[in-house]
Amino acid sequence: MINKKSIWFLTLFSLILVLSVYYITMPSELLLNTNANYTDNENNETPTTTVTESTVLVALRVEAEEELLKEMENLQLILNSDESTIEEKNAAFDKMKELNINKGEEEKLESKIKEVYQLDSFVKIRNDQIEIVINKAENDSDLANKIMRTVQEQYESPKYITVKFTS
Repeated sequence: MINKKSIWFLTLFSLILVLSVYYITMPSELLLNTNANYTDNENNETPTTTVTESTVLVALRVEAEEELLKEMENLQLILNSDESTIEEKNAAFDKMKELNINKGEEEKLESKIKEVYQLDSFVKIRNDQIEIVINKAENDSDLANKIMRTVQEQYESPKYITVKFTS
């Protein structure tokens, strides 16, 4: 039986998750709060900004976030339902925990690729499959091999890793 402490924990956990997803999906211009991208125009023209990240990567991130939020909402409904059995609630909680762990690993791998190779990337983890999309126009098999090795070094068990290049 789920007691009040568990309900409060799940409620606060869900709130923190939603706020963190909101923070992650915010445009970086709102977070930086600098005027570095704006030019002084005396002709009252609109200021110009430069976009550094590929729209493909942004679209992939938005799609992944929507999918994650939808899955979390479904799991939250199972947890809050009176008709759900204890086994179903435990499975839903374990799945929520797994989704959060995967999200953290995806972000860690993206930052590792950015740190080592100075490339923008998108990482999606599903079970033992890791899909990596790199923001680079030309396909480079040597770079793909290096990225795959770098990612595999993070895990003890073998993973099925794919690397795609996009512009």
